[in-house]
Amino acid sequence: MLLVLFGARQWHRRPKDPSQGRLPKWMAAIDRLTPVKVFGLGLGLGLALALALAALNAKNAPLTIAAAASIGSAGLPVGQEITSLAIFVLIATLGLLAPPGVYMVGGERAKTTLGNWKDWPAQHNVAVMAVLFFVIGLKLLGDGIGILTS
Repeated sequence: MLLVLFGARQWHRRPKDPSQGRLPKWMAAIDRLTPVKVFGLGLGLGLALALALAALNAKNAPLTIAAAASIGSAGLPVGQEITSLAIFVLIATLGLLAPPGVYMVGGERAKTTLGNWKDWPAQHNVAVMAVLFFVIGLKLLGDGIGILTS
């Protein structure tokens, strides 16, 4: 329920003019990294780092907890649990792996694409976060109601 309220609050506080949006600090810091360092950062993220980031970032915690709960309660053998967890971590790091991959494949031509990728979230960050919190909150609220009524 708190996530739903937080999402609504974020939505109402978003800039009315998207050009007034700002990049989150972590995204702005990526500009100072070389493509090789960003690629290494993406590959170097493991489960412990993903869990630590989840604790520091409100949108990651519910997703990571829900994924861990789903994998843990699926009744899978240990090997399949580890594989499922590895796939989750890989998917979770794709956002970090995609830009250096595009740069490595596209070289100088990729600068326009990457610039567009950077500009869009800067302009729409608050709205995206508001919708994300709202949807995650509704999902978790629905799951909780489902558990209570069963």
